[in-house]
Amino acid sequence: MRSSEIVRRTAETDIRLTLSLDGTGAGDIDTGCGFMNHMLTLLAKHARFDLTVKCVGDTDVDDHHTVEDIGICLGQAFAEAIGDMGGIRRYGSMILPMDEALILSAVDISGRAHLSYDLEIPTQKIGAFDAELVKEFWLGFVRKANVTLHIRKLAGENSHHIAEGAFKSVARSLREAVAIDPALNGEIPSTKGVL
Repeated sequence: MRSSEIVRRTAETDIRLTLSLDGTGAGDIDTGCGFMNHMLTLLAKHARFDLTVKCVGDTDVDDHHTVEDIGICLGQAFAEAIGDMGGIRRYGSMILPMDEALILSAVDISGRAHLSYDLEIPTQKIGAFDAELVKEFWLGFVRKANVTLHIRKLAGENSHHIAEGAFKSVARSLREAVAIDPALNGEIPSTKGVL
């Protein structure tokens, strides 16, 4: 079973996160930030990862440390759970409609951290949540997961639908990329023989 547990304690956050890549989509999420609870529940469901997140953060200041540190922890857990990457498909992509919003995501489990982010969320807030933190979450994730991730808004003006569509689209791209390809027979999907 490809799984991992991360515990991260700083002066700003206390996080315990578990991840199973070969799950059923079960999520048990308590971040202290309602919007992130919703987004991580969607991510687990659409990636079919089992994910638990318990976070106590300095949300009395704002949600920035909580969101960024959860992204970091999820990236670390993802990298650990994927292991040597033998037999994975490596690439995944999804164009996902969320009502009027249309989101493209593409991932390469490359061993190289890169985020290309072009969501253009039109409002500064999504409810009480700072919209700029969507990018901070994915930055934290890619830096620790060592993946290349592209996220782009193709259409849409509803900030909630854009953010939600992004989490769902990336989840499905990740699901495709980590899937075991029987034709690879456990081989690393690279001509270099390593990722």
